[in-house]
Amino acid sequence: MSAAPITAEAILSAEAGILAGVLIDNGTVDLLGDLRPEHFAAPLHRMVFAESLAQILAGKPADVVSVAVALGERTTAAEVHALTTHLPSPASLRRYAELLRDRHQELALRRVAGEIADLADDRDSPIAQRIESAQSKLATLETAAVGGAAWLDVGEGMVQHSQVLEDRLEGRIVAFPTGLGAVDEQLDGGLRPGQLVILAARPSMGKSALGLTICSNMAAERPVGFVSLEMSHTDVLDRLTASLSRVPMSSVLRPAAGDGLDWERVTEGIESARRLRLHLLDQPGATLRQVSMLARSLKRRHGLALLVVDYLGLMAGSDPRAQRVHQIEEITRGLKTLAKDLGIAVLALAQLNRDAEKRADPTPVLSDLRDSGAIEQDADVVMFLHRPIASNPGLGQDWEHYAKVRVAKVRQGRTGDVHLRFDGAHQRFEAWLAPVPHRAAKGRGADL
Repeated sequence: MSAAPITAEAILSAEAGILAGVLIDNGTVDLLGDLRPEHFAAPLHRMVFAESLAQILAGKPADVVSVAVALGERTTAAEVHALTTHLPSPASLRRYAELLRDRHQELALRRVAGEIADLADDRDSPIAQRIESAQSKLATLETAAVGGAAWLDVGEGMVQHSQVLEDRLEGRIVAFPTGLGAVDEQLDGGLRPGQLVILAARPSMGKSALGLTICSNMAAERPVGFVSLEMSHTDVLDRLTASLSRVPMSSVLRPAAGDGLDWERVTEGIESARRLRLHLLDQPGATLRQVSMLARSLKRRHGLALLVVDYLGLMAGSDPRAQRVHQIEEITRGLKTLAKDLGIAVLALAQLNRDAEKRADPTPVLSDLRDSGAIEQDADVVMFLHRPIASNPGLGQDWEHYAKVRVAKVRQGRTGDVHLRFDGAHQRFEAWLAPVPHRAAKGRGADL
């Protein structure tokens, strides 16, 4: 049974609904995907969307007055205002945008079909040439349908890439330093745009603390987003208070039970936080689509270099009925795509299964990744955090603050171990400056 034809009236109503959403709340642009002015049928709608988009991308608020003034004699404020009479729901806006894109592609397909029919009747040209021309037209249409993807001539690409190499040489394009020198050295400078980085550990090893340490270090120079699927804003801010203020976590959580709270240090921590370009979001059960939408919005409004997701196992797939392994595959692929699309690094925290705890050396390996092999497959970098004393409390005082980060996979780089100091009282990680501790080669954990 064929679908009912889309009427011109329905298209114009969808266009007006989208413009109402954008003009009333500029943030709705993030719901529209790759919708472009040429997807609009009405010339006025096309002009208003193009100007609204230009103002929003320039960091300026787009409203009826600003858009009408920018368009000048091409329209009036009354005409633009008439488009804002009805604000659709977010679900409707997404559906309207999809409707416009589909209609635009349908019209393009009809046009190409007509051109191919003309080629079929053109007996003055060889049939092989006509078929090749028809295939070229269809390929152009197919390229537009997948968002403008195209083949790159490697010769031209290398010429262009030489500029990237020169920028690296001059220090203009570098990785994003984590602020932990040993980690940055192991990763040839730090985290890179387009990378999906996995930081995995067993519970209570400190992966959230390490994620927040990297966040606060990087946010001193670059915009960072921290998505917590487990902790509330209050929990995250408690940890940041202890970390930035150098106030013990126990004092933050129970200031009346001990010596009180050092408000001078807390105030210094607050001032430090005010200088950070760090944005927090607690979103229990968030889906990949929600995280992607919120990341795109943050990038547009404030910029974004690093997105941290804490943690992967709590993110929901688009189909909650699907097997968890399939949901994780969808999520890791989506996060990798998000990193490439936005030109950011995505650091996703992950849980490990219990197998590591059963081995003589409990340092994690790639096969310990929980739920899916897709995590290892899709990630550019996989790092494991292990604190020997957490799994073996009988170790001596030398091990109290020692932590090891094993870089187990680097798509373009070196694997190896990095030694860090875990300051549990203040919930942060720092450089390890002492000799690496060792224990006698006997019993569990001997190879640490």
